[in-house]
Amino acid sequence: MLRHLMSPLDFSTEELDKLFDLANDIENNPQKYAHACDGKILATCFYEPSTRTRLSFESAMTRLGGQVIGFSDATSSSASKGESVSDTIRVISCYADICAMRHPKEGAPMVAAEKSDIPVINAGDGGHQHPTQTLTDLLTIRSMKNTLSSFTIGLCGDLKFGRTVHSLINALVRYEDINFIFISPEELRVPDYITDMLKEKNIPYEEVIRLEDVMPKLDFLYMTRVQKERFFNEEDYIRLKDFYILDKAKLSLAKEDMLVLHPLPRVNEISVEVDDDPRAAYFKQAKYGVYVRMALILTLLNITVA
Repeated sequence: MLRHLMSPLDFSTEELDKLFDLANDIENNPQKYAHACDGKILATCFYEPSTRTRLSFESAMTRLGGQVIGFSDATSSSASKGESVSDTIRVISCYADICAMRHPKEGAPMVAAEKSDIPVINAGDGGHQHPTQTLTDLLTIRSMKNTLSSFTIGLCGDLKFGRTVHSLINALVRYEDINFIFISPEELRVPDYITDMLKEKNIPYEEVIRLEDVMPKLDFLYMTRVQKERFFNEEDYIRLKDFYILDKAKLSLAKEDMLVLHPLPRVNEISVEVDDDPRAAYFKQAKYGVYVRMALILTLLNITVA
């Protein structure tokens, strides 16, 4: 049966456990999986710029022994001639075995999935979802803390437009005893539909403006950049872009075992002086992104390795 990944909720928590077990096995035994996708082709259809997501998908397929085709922005595809997403995926289905699609319009990968003959992975759609980043975040948390339950996570920065934040919150509410602290300026607060959902599920959350006020409470700090591409005017972006900068002084207020996560790319929101702190986990997080995408490709292609 053809299966796609549009949202992290497309997999049950039990299925996610299996996916993460597979990702950890890939991490520990890379040679075992080096030819798992021999003869298979991944199409990366990126209508929006990306470094980490696109290259991690390409790295994942290459490490599995497969090949990659695709485009890295809309101007180098037939979208520039007016071709629809539906027609593009029908054509891509003739060339590849699986597709990872990023698109600036919310819901575009879902439209593609409805018309596709191959598995489609949502690699980010507008400010809506970024499920493979969420899988990366969950794998990082589980691998470094050995659990996906009973912790306090602070999400800081652009909580209004941040698709990584929205996806992560929706995924974490399925686990036990998670406390959320939302740290943002008024203009970039988490959308009402998120807080309404948390209230409905009786999940505790706080909304604060100052990062320093909550730093000692956190087990994880998930930093995000203020995204220039989501703003309608440059004035607002310039006013808010440096609202939060995590430096050594702020980090000194945190627990000794707190971990700092970031979906990357960063701009100014984490000072480079933090990079050498053992609590800085964002580059390890990027590495986990390759393992989880390798596991996802194998899972959606129904490939098992003995």
